[in-house]
Amino acid sequence: MKNTLFIGVLLTLMFSSCQHKHAEPTEKQENRSLLLTAYSPAYEVFAEADPFVAGQASHVLSHFTHIPGFKPLEAAKVTLRINVNGREQSQTLEVPKRSGIFSFNLTPQAAGTGLIEFTVTTAEGTSSLIIPEVTVYASVEEANKAAELLEKSAPNAVTFTKEQSWKIDFSTEKPSIAPFGQVIKASAQVQAATGGEMVVIAKTNGIARKTDNNLTEGAAVSNGQHLLTIDGSTLADNNANVRFADAKNNYDKTKADYNRAISLATDKIVSEKELQQYKAAYDNASIIYSNLKSNFSSSGQSVMSPMRGFIKQWLVKNGAYVEAGEPVAVISQNEKLILKAEVRQKYAPILGNITGLVIRNTLNNNTYTLEELNGRILSYGQSAGTDNYLLPVNIQIDNTADLIQGSFVEVYLKTKTNDHAMIVPNSALIEEMGHHFIYVQVTPELFEKRPVKTGDTDGLSTAITEGIKQNERIVTKGAMFIRLSQASGVLDAHSGHVH
Repeated sequence: MKNTLFIGVLLTLMFSSCQHKHAEPTEKQENRSLLLTAYSPAYEVFAEADPFVAGQASHVLSHFTHIPGFKPLEAAKVTLRINVNGREQSQTLEVPKRSGIFSFNLTPQAAGTGLIEFTVTTAEGTSSLIIPEVTVYASVEEANKAAELLEKSAPNAVTFTKEQSWKIDFSTEKPSIAPFGQVIKASAQVQAATGGEMVVIAKTNGIARKTDNNLTEGAAVSNGQHLLTIDGSTLADNNANVRFADAKNNYDKTKADYNRAISLATDKIVSEKELQQYKAAYDNASIIYSNLKSNFSSSGQSVMSPMRGFIKQWLVKNGAYVEAGEPVAVISQNEKLILKAEVRQKYAPILGNITGLVIRNTLNNNTYTLEELNGRILSYGQSAGTDNYLLPVNIQIDNTADLIQGSFVEVYLKTKTNDHAMIVPNSALIEEMGHHFIYVQVTPELFEKRPVKTGDTDGLSTAITEGIKQNERIVTKGAMFIRLSQASGVLDAHSGHVH
């Protein structure tokens, strides 16, 4: 199904000196190129064409780039059409000359203003890119005169070829206009969520003995896994081993008495009342023995993990004496976490307007939105602490970002607003000596370094208050590579082109 939709058509008609090695260069004459750019939802095309003159062949060297990945179009059937005053010429190429590059030759038949259409056909479908208001001149002299009038230059610009941008993580897009409220930046400590951490308690007095040396802090454990044994066999008083042996002996005795009473009751030797007494004694002994058996053995108390997780902390050393009720270990699941951020009191009036946040892991500089971590804001403080006078904001998240409990992260708390701002991704910003710059696209191979004034940032995007316009395309990925090529001062303006 042919898709003739095109979005944000960008027409750049520039005549500039060009050193490209075309198929048929004019001998001892400086070539000038008409630079054309257009966008569809799926592609960018950047074409370098000889000025169109009626009755003369024009070479149209076209670079096709996938959007949003900004990688070259590897395989496609591409048709170029030029239509002036109802007269149409076209050429179809089945394969690119090189990856992403298609080389056309067209001879317009009529002078006037028309349009150019590129039709790209792949296995995914058909897409059209249209460049309107393309002029075909009546003579070469007329075209050269127009070239002198239309020739443009961009201050502080650097050339970065399509071949270069295809080799890196690169993209361009227009700034967006969106609601952008006040942002509160704060540090937050990573803590275990409620229910995601449990303290293991000793149930008897004795000596703590670890039987597995691999169970160190950080080791994974399963629910019910044996952690250590508390041995009270060497204690003179309150010996759990003795109590366990007494309970087992009493259980065995009452069980035997009850079974014997059942057989005697059949012969009416034991009354029904006596039988019930034997049964009650057996039931009581069974309860006591079962309770001790689930927690103790002949060697002492078997301390088990109460849930699946990892050993966050050992609270007792191997061979140390512990008493009943004393904590011996902390088991944590680390699946859900609490971020406890602390903000200054001046933000108290707007804490109720927090609608989202961005989290930056300071260990690896990765950033995550609240939605990406399936998070929610649990609460914010109504009163300040006595130690630091800051207001707490508690956020619960899923630990899919490999955060470490006890570490600190940066959070950007975003508040709701009706005000709109021009925002750009932080990756578009270049900072030099405290000043911010953005590379603005003049053509897909020429970029102007533009100083900008910035507003608030939410960790992912930054508001721009001055320096760029909404309809300008900017470099959002790969700006650092353009900066490096500009700083080197030795970049060939057309390096990478071998057509």
